[in-house]
This record gives sequence, C-alpha cells and structure tokens, in this order.
Amino acid sequence: MPTEHRQFAQQVLDAEAAAIRGLALDERFDAAVRLILDCPASVLTCGIGKAGHVARKLSASFSSTGTPSHFLNPAEAVHGDLGSVRRGDVVVVLSYSGESDEIVRVLSVLKKLGNAVVAVTATAANSLGRHADVTLELGKIEEACPLGLAPSASTTAMLALGDALCLSVMRARDFTADDFALYHPAGQLGRKLIKVREAMGFRRGENLPVASDRLTVGQVLHEVSSIKRRSGAVVLVDEAGRVSGIFSDGDLRRLLTDEDGTALRRPVRDVMTRNPKRIRADELASAAIAIMRPHRIDDLPVVDDDDRPVGLIDIQDLVVLKMMDVDGT
Repeated sequence: MPTEHRQFAQQVLDAEAAAIRGLALDERFDAAVRLILDCPASVLTCGIGKAGHVARKLSASFSSTGTPSHFLNPAEAVHGDLGSVRRGDVVVVLSYSGESDEIVRVLSVLKKLGNAVVAVTATAANSLGRHADVTLELGKIEEACPLGLAPSASTTAMLALGDALCLSVMRARDFTADDFALYHPAGQLGRKLIKVREAMGFRRGENLPVASDRLTVGQVLHEVSSIKRRSGAVVLVDEAGRVSGIFSDGDLRRLLTDEDGTALRRPVRDVMTRNPKRIRADELASAAIAIMRPHRIDDLPVVDDDDRPVGLIDIQDLVVLKMMDVDGT
C-alpha cells in the first residue's frame, strides 16, 4: 500500500509539472508586464475559491517586490468592497473557468469603472477572457485529482504563471537586494540582507575602540578605557590613520601570562596581530560571518575605501541578530 501511495503521488507531481511545461508565453505576456509597469496606482488581484488563494499569494509577491498591491475578494467586492478600487488600478483576475458568477459580476463593474484587467484563465474564449484587456491563457489542463474535479494542476499552473509575471515586473523595475531588504526587515530573509554598517555595534565617533600603534599596551588600554560599551579588541592604526593591527583580550591575557611585569610598557605594535582581517561597511553581514567563522575570530574591523576604521563588528552583534548561533562560532 505505501508503494501505491508513492506511485499515485508521483503521478500528481508529474501532472502538475506537465501543466507548467504546457504554458506558452506570447506577446500578450509582454503586454501584461507593460500594463503593470505603467500602472499609476495599485495592482489588485482577484479570484474565488482555490484561485483566490493563488491570487492572495500573487498580491503578496507583488507587494514585496516593489509593486503596491492588495487582494480583492470578488464575493465581498459586489457587496461594497469595490469601493477600494481606485482610478488607475490594474486588476489581475484569476479564474480557470472564467465563468464563475462572482468573477463575471466583478468584471462587469470593473469595465464600467474603466480599470484595466489582466485575465489568467483557461481560454480567451470564456467570459473573463473575452472582456479582459490582456488574457494569459493556461490552456486545457487535466487536473491531478483522481476525480478530475479538485483544482490541482490548474492552480499550480496559475501559481507559476503568476510568479513569472510578478518576477518579470520585478526584473524590469531593476528591483535590487537593497530594495528587497527594505521590504523584508524581519525574518531570515531580512537577516540575510543586513549590511555590516547596520549590524556593527561599534562606530567611529561614538564608541569605536581605536588607538595609535605607536603607543604602549598600557597607553592603549587607557586610551579606550572611557568607552562605555567595552569590546573584545582595540583597532590599531598607523600614522596615516589606516588599520595596521588589532589587539584583543586574548592577546592581552597571553601577554600577561608570558611576561614578568613589563607587559604594559611594551609597544603595542610588537604584540598586536598585524594586518588583521577586515571588511567594508557596505558588504553583507553574512560576509563577515564567512570571515569570522573559519578564522575563529570574534572581532572584525570595518574600514572605508582608504582602509581607515569606521567601525568594529563583534560576534555578539551577529548573535543578537540571530545570524549565527553561539555553538557555531
């Protein structure tokens, strides 16, 4: 019996994959992209039943990739929610049959209001296809349901075509990773796009522990003693103000253990880690992790284009942002 389940499940997957492979794009797809790109207002998506769920997802995808959008429930629309439709809105209507009562009634009002309609439906010959400004045809699709009734392969094709439309618009807008981060400030996606400048907890002019490499160890420690939030390292700079080394708590502990009381009088340049790893402020924080983990370092100087320190990113900065767990450091 388990083998039979897997065999049938594979048939479902094959049927849905075939539905996507059967989609053929022509100049009408280009017209739909252009219509959305030129939209002066919002892109509404509309659908009933399973197609409605696909429409909700499509609206969310538009919103998160730079195209203002919201979902219009056709059943609620004919009972007053059509008031949310504004002049200039483009409405993407999803319905495989193109003949659902709610869809036809909404379509009639949309045409009276003068809103452009993009249809995602089986054929341009049905009611939705005939009255839309642009019709994207799904073609004849055999459902994966053993009864041939439950929307399955048709909604998969609808979802894929909607993604193709949304992402084509996104690409045409030159939507960048920075834009994506702006719309996704929380969650794992947002964390992956955080820049070093946003993550670093120590900044030049505020609390950055930086000192000259011409000082002694004791002078360096005194130089940074007034900083309220203590870091695990001091960034050291040469006469030109460029990063020349880093002196960490670990370096200090080893020095105090090995020396006979003269450690604090030693020139810091003799005991610092020379030419340390560093990173630019506009790089992703994930790039900092890629440096810190394999080299087992807890503090990474952040520099500008002239190799002058502008900050310091600490391992705890990344832990707080949940970008790495303590066990992985």
